[in-house]
Amino acid sequence: MHDDGRDFWERTAQRYDLSMRLLGGPLDAMLPMVTDEVRGLDRVLELAAGTGLVTAAMAPAVGEVLATDYAEGMVAALDARVAELGFDNVQTRQLDVYALVEDGVFDAVVAANVMHLLPDVDGAMATIRRALRPGGRLVIPTYCHDETVISRLVSRIIGLLGFPGRRRLTLDRLEALLAAHGFRVRKRALLPGLLPIGFVSGRLVEVDEKGRQT
Repeated sequence: MHDDGRDFWERTAQRYDLSMRLLGGPLDAMLPMVTDEVRGLDRVLELAAGTGLVTAAMAPAVGEVLATDYAEGMVAALDARVAELGFDNVQTRQLDVYALVEDGVFDAVVAANVMHLLPDVDGAMATIRRALRPGGRLVIPTYCHDETVISRLVSRIIGLLGFPGRRRLTLDRLEALLAAHGFRVRKRALLPGLLPIGFVSGRLVEVDEKGRQT
């Protein structure tokens, strides 16, 4: 099946890091926040890893990372970054967000700047839940295209240039997404920029034998 979104990211892979010089202002604040949320955990699954900007930040703080992306060009760039930095605890794989990797084995899932791109966000959240161990963490910092007047304007401009966005999120909508899928929010913050990033992390709520949340 033809996928316009995948075509966009294949074309963009080689210039993705360059584009972050314009829209990546909030990344300087986001990367240490992601790292703090996963620090000390054994197994982390990263979805939509792109060229590995987040991978490189968190890899030194965790046991191992499985970094994935569905675009072949992005995975090639990711492989190059991992090799350059010499990480021996990072595996990479070309993988769609909706494809279950392993069931219930990850301590955390990190999915940065992808929730606004997914055609079926509920399906993706269901896959994430299955991949996590009970009580596992989900970290989903995401560009919030609908947060400010400026971000709405920038969003419409890049949309005219072919950016394959599916929804315009705000920090509140991002937090509501986690809550709707059984996560208790641990942290939320808005990181300012032309397109601000809403940083939300949560813990998968466990239910005991009597149906009580723990």
